[in-house]
Amino acid sequence: MSEHESRLEILRFGKMLHERGLIAATDGNISVRLHEGALLITPTCISKGMMSTEDLVVVDMHGRRLSGFRDVSSEIGMHLTIYRMRPDVNAIVHAHPATATGFAACGLALDQALISEVLLSLGSVPLAHYATPGTSELSEALEPFIPDHDAVLMANHGVVTYGGDLMQAYLNMETVEHFAKIALVVRQLGCEHPLAAEQVSKLLEMRQRIQHYKSEQRTRSRA
Repeated sequence: MSEHESRLEILRFGKMLHERGLIAATDGNISVRLHEGALLITPTCISKGMMSTEDLVVVDMHGRRLSGFRDVSSEIGMHLTIYRMRPDVNAIVHAHPATATGFAACGLALDQALISEVLLSLGSVPLAHYATPGTSELSEALEPFIPDHDAVLMANHGVVTYGGDLMQAYLNMETVEHFAKIALVVRQLGCEHPLAAEQVSKLLEMRQRIQHYKSEQRTRSRA
């Protein structure tokens, strides 16, 4: 995508996050990798559902502003860490979906094998320990989970998801919240029946094949 197209995409998904209640007020942030040396990211202190293309900020891979008149998101360090550790990631979404964040505030990961579709799309959603937002400690808390997961709960904070493009990063966020709602109902009913280890193994093998296929498709699209 061109930078202009990426700006329009961030506005589109920022509005969707806001309309679907995945963020409120000035919560959350979104970024897209423009090329190896620069990112496009939402600024701090603005509703992600009410932005204009001019509000977005371009930064280098050290978080220094290259263009734009607003202040860079305070969560830039988290984004930079994920991009550094995952060259396949080209977009990141951070939000505070109510149910999933409730699990995070209770110190509960979403890692039970309850739903086959979640295992296929995300595997599991681990919980990173609490760290103050906007600090290097937050990146350090996430680092153990970034290589093998596309979504992470942050204790007493929210959720971060990422993917090969912004559509995938956004869909991962929707999946986390939908799964959290299902997991909450399961807990309320009090009769959890997780998938057996053999069933989980088969699904994870399928997930690997799907991920490999997607990677090949992205490589072909760039050629």
